[in-house]
Amino acid sequence: MSTSTSTARALTWCLHLLVVGLLTLTAGRAVTDALPHAGAIVAAAVALGLVYAVGPLLPAVGRSRRAAALWLASAGAVWLVLLALSADAVWLAFPLYLLELHLLSRRGGLIAVIGTALAAIAAFAVHRGAFTAAAWIGPALGAAVSVAVVWGYQTLYRESERRRLLIEELTATRADLAAAQHTAGVLEERERLAREIHDTLAQGLSSIQLLLRAAERALPGQTRTAADYVVQARRTAVDNLAEARRFVAALAPPSLEGTTLADALERLCATTSDRHRLTARFHLAGGPILLPTAHEVALLRVAQSALANTVRHARATAVDVTLSYLGDRVAVDIVDDGTGFDPAAMPDPDPENGGFGLTAMRARVHALGGTLTVESAPGRGTVLAAGLPTRSADGTKP
Repeated sequence: MSTSTSTARALTWCLHLLVVGLLTLTAGRAVTDALPHAGAIVAAAVALGLVYAVGPLLPAVGRSRRAAALWLASAGAVWLVLLALSADAVWLAFPLYLLELHLLSRRGGLIAVIGTALAAIAAFAVHRGAFTAAAWIGPALGAAVSVAVVWGYQTLYRESERRRLLIEELTATRADLAAAQHTAGVLEERERLAREIHDTLAQGLSSIQLLLRAAERALPGQTRTAADYVVQARRTAVDNLAEARRFVAALAPPSLEGTTLADALERLCATTSDRHRLTARFHLAGGPILLPTAHEVALLRVAQSALANTVRHARATAVDVTLSYLGDRVAVDIVDDGTGFDPAAMPDPDPENGGFGLTAMRARVHALGGTLTVESAPGRGTVLAAGLPTRSADGTKP
């Protein structure tokens, strides 16, 4: 049960008790004072009580203003009879005010209250035999207080309902926002895992495949060469296993653990040269500065993915990886002398043929406020450049 319902029910019971008390007082005084029409007063009081009791039992009274008006008219008629017999019935005008203001329209209720007040004033003056200030102050003041109380309560109730609806709307909006944020978080994490899998496991498996193919071609005539390829494939598998364990735990790549980005890129070039028929050279430009971990991971992953693409597709003999510190920006450039391609004619990525590399690199760099450009043409090699700000997205340094 809501607070407003409990309050309304309590006020209703208080009104019922007030009516019963005033009817009892009117009838009791008529009997104790031995008034000439005591029997008629008691009968009228009982009749008014019965008519009043019928109202709360009729659901239509609470739902229909027409039914409420008929009920109030019936109660008012009996009250006028009681008022003509006893001056004490004037005090029943107060609960009638409250009922009229509550059940009728704002205008209709005000008219009914004025009519009830005039009837009470006139009857009281007749019973007293003179029109004095006491004859009209009580009923008029009661009417004014009733109007102020009921209209004030209705205003507060409407405001309470408006706030309740607003709170419900805000609660629903907050729930929708939480669901949207959850969905966005799930998608972001899915994209992160997709990029990590592509830049680590997928590239490593591709490298293992190339090494095992080379070993297969060397057999059976070049057993030692084939064994070297198998050893390199096993090392790649070990590195991939370490990478998998790290990105599942959302930690920095093993190649960045306890070292700098420049050292990690230099080792990457050396490993690429050892495992493939390609000369990979590393160059450092500018004075190294401490970068946010996310920036170092992104640049390392871009270099890994670019070198893997060079090995798989470019048929290059040499590739240069340059790490440049440019004041408020840091850049990694990968330049090869391979066959090149037309960036505008790139097919859409698909699970069968791949093609997710550039898309993943671009998404990773853009997420950190950076840029990625690719310049290439058939027969003229490829230049890939990734640039990031040296500050985090929130403007703070690491």
